[in-house]
Amino acid sequence: MSTTEQAAGGAFQDPVPTVDVDRTDPHYRDWLKEAVRKVQADANRSADTHLLLFPLPESWNIDLYLKDESTHPTGSLKHRLARSLFLYGLCNGWIRPGRPVIEASSGSTAVSEAYFAKLIGVPFIAVMPRTTSPEKTRLIEFHGGRCHLVDDPQTVYEVAARLANETGGHNLDQFTYAERATDWRGNNNIAESIYQQLRLERYPEPAWIVAAAGTGGTSATIARYVHYMQYDTRICVPDPENSCFFDGWVKNDAGAVSDCGSRIEGIGRPRMEPSFVPGAIDRMMKVPDAASIAAVRALESAIGRRAGGSTGTGLWSALKIVAEMVAAGRTGSVVTLICDPGERYLDKYYSDEWLTEQGLDVTPYRAAIDNFLATGHW
Repeated sequence: MSTTEQAAGGAFQDPVPTVDVDRTDPHYRDWLKEAVRKVQADANRSADTHLLLFPLPESWNIDLYLKDESTHPTGSLKHRLARSLFLYGLCNGWIRPGRPVIEASSGSTAVSEAYFAKLIGVPFIAVMPRTTSPEKTRLIEFHGGRCHLVDDPQTVYEVAARLANETGGHNLDQFTYAERATDWRGNNNIAESIYQQLRLERYPEPAWIVAAAGTGGTSATIARYVHYMQYDTRICVPDPENSCFFDGWVKNDAGAVSDCGSRIEGIGRPRMEPSFVPGAIDRMMKVPDAASIAAVRALESAIGRRAGGSTGTGLWSALKIVAEMVAAGRTGSVVTLICDPGERYLDKYYSDEWLTEQGLDVTPYRAAIDNFLATGHW
C-alpha cells in the first residue's frame, strides 16, 4: 500500500517532516507597536521648521535662505536623523525592550537619540570625544542618557560597537545607517520640506543647496531627492578643517583619513563614512575653521540668531556662491541650514578666549563678509 493510500484513511503523515520554529512573542510585538506609535506621534506633533531669509541687497535679485533646524524639539537637524534611526532599528527588530541603544556621536545626534530612547523607555549611552561641549553632555543627561567620554575621537566607533556587544544592546551607528534610514524620495524629509516652502517664492527652485556633512546623510537625502524630482538644483557640501571628506571626494579615495578630530562639532569626520555618498553631490569646499566662526558671528549680526559652527561652515560657502552669482549677473536663490543653536557653544565659538587658545583669527574672514554685503565684491 502506498504512503498516499495509508494517509487517505487517517491523519496526514509527512514523509519528510517540516521544520517549524515559531518565535512569535506577543509581549514584544505589543511593545514594538507602542514604541513605533510613540516615535511616529512625535513626528505628527512637530510643525515644520522655518525657512528664514538672510538679508541681501535688493539690487542683487538673489535670495539666501536658512532652513532653521534648531527649532526641532531637541534643538537640531539631528532630530530628523534620530527619529529615522529609531524607526529603522525598531522595524528591523534590532531595538528591544530593556536593552540599551548606543551611539558614537559628537553630541547633537546623541541629544536627539537620548530623547527618543527616553520616549520609548530604553537606556541610552552616548560615546563621545571628551572635548564635546559641556552643554551637549548636560542635554544628553537631561533626557536620561549616559555619556561615555573617550580621549581619542577616532576610537568612538569601536567603543560604541564594544559596548553594544557587552550589553546586548543595539549600536545605532549613524555613520553607516543615516543615508538608508531616511526616505529620500519624500515623506516630509528635509528636501521635500525645502521645496514645499519655496513654492510661493520668486525663485522656487534654488540654484544651490548647501549642506555640510557629518554622517553625510543629509547631503545624500537632499541630492537624491533633487535627482529623483528632476530639479536643476546643484548640491554643495562644505567641509571643515581636520576632516577627510573633501580630500576623499576630490581624489576619489574611499580610504581617505584625517589624523585629528574636527573643531566644528557635528560635521567633518576622520574617515570616509559609509553614509557619505560622493557621487550624488556636485561640489565641495574646504572651509577654514576661522571662516566658519566668523560666519556664525555675522549671522547673529544679520538676523539676531546664534547658531553652531556647522551653520557657519554652510553659510560661508553659501555666501561665496552668492558672490559668484552677483559677479556673473545671475539671479536666483540659495539655501543652507541652521543646524543647531549657538547656546550650546558659548564657551567655544562665541568665546574670544577659546579662539585665542585655538590660534584662530576670525578678523579677516569677518571683514570679507562685511565688505561683500556692503559692496557686492568678495
